[in-house]
Amino acid sequence: MPLPDIIAEGGIIPALRVDSKKHLLQELSARAARITGRDAAEIFRTLSERERLGSTGAGNGIAIPHGKLARLDRVFGLFARLDPAIDFDSIDGQPVDLVFTLLAPEGAGADHLKALSRIARLTRDQANVQKLRAARDEASLKTLLAAGPASNAA
Repeated sequence: MPLPDIIAEGGIIPALRVDSKKHLLQELSARAARITGRDAAEIFRTLSERERLGSTGAGNGIAIPHGKLARLDRVFGLFARLDPAIDFDSIDGQPVDLVFTLLAPEGAGADHLKALSRIARLTRDQANVQKLRAARDEASLKTLLAAGPASNAA
């Protein structure tokens, strides 16, 4: 499942300024609500409940908050580059500045996992991560996200 198929139009935020994990989840929920047509409070509750199970801060400055919603027709994604990085209770204790958010239909087990896997492959490559950190506008980020992992580019 290619990231351009997941990340919705308007789902890339090149320089999001927030001061906490809660504030970040609120901002992402509001953006996701505009894209999906769902209620921002419902999205926020879903993301917050998932965070209570354990932080989605994956390490190396990357977080992948995600959740499942009833009556969603497909997997939706957002990407935000934070400026500055924030504490996210990540597994390595490092602040987070790159955030991929996924919202999936309740029954989308395989698609949800494929999307998470795609993000993991992209962010495993430090060259990709550095390019995402260096990009300053939506068009550049969109191009980088569409290109995917360097190891698959050949």
